[in-house]
Amino acid sequence: MAQRTGTRRILVILAGLVVLISLVRAVVLQPYIIPSSSMEPTLMPGDRILVNRLAYRFWVPNRGDIVVFAFPLDPKRTFVKRIIALEGETVELKENQVFINGRVIQEPYLKAGDYPPYGPLTIPKGKVLVLGDNRNQSGDSREWGLLEKSYLIGKSWLVYYPLNRLRAF
Repeated sequence: MAQRTGTRRILVILAGLVVLISLVRAVVLQPYIIPSSSMEPTLMPGDRILVNRLAYRFWVPNRGDIVVFAFPLDPKRTFVKRIIALEGETVELKENQVFINGRVIQEPYLKAGDYPPYGPLTIPKGKVLVLGDNRNQSGDSREWGLLEKSYLIGKSWLVYYPLNRLRAF
């Protein structure tokens, strides 16, 4: 009888863990696979990341955040890009550099290359400008416009696979 009680207790605990993990996955952390080279060298095709889906319910987006969002032209698709400019800021891309309010920002994550000028443009309330780290291979705000903050799904939190690329953001 004692063995049955112990087995039942273990099964209840395991079932509780499965439910808890399922809730965390559905509400807090969502896995995504990186499908393209648009975020190289930060994220490589095939990288698997965990995204904090609650991040922008409690905090505001910040420059440099790597975000997952619903693609504005087809909200059933998701994209991963980096937030570069925030509402109220004036952004301009020239000479392969990004200027925010007239000052160059440092982008150590950027893949080298030449990309065309953009702006200047002041970001309206409720929107952000997102770009890929591999600017020559990225469909981003330069192509399809500024991103409504309401399209943000979450903030990238962790690369968990492949293991040799394991790291938090």
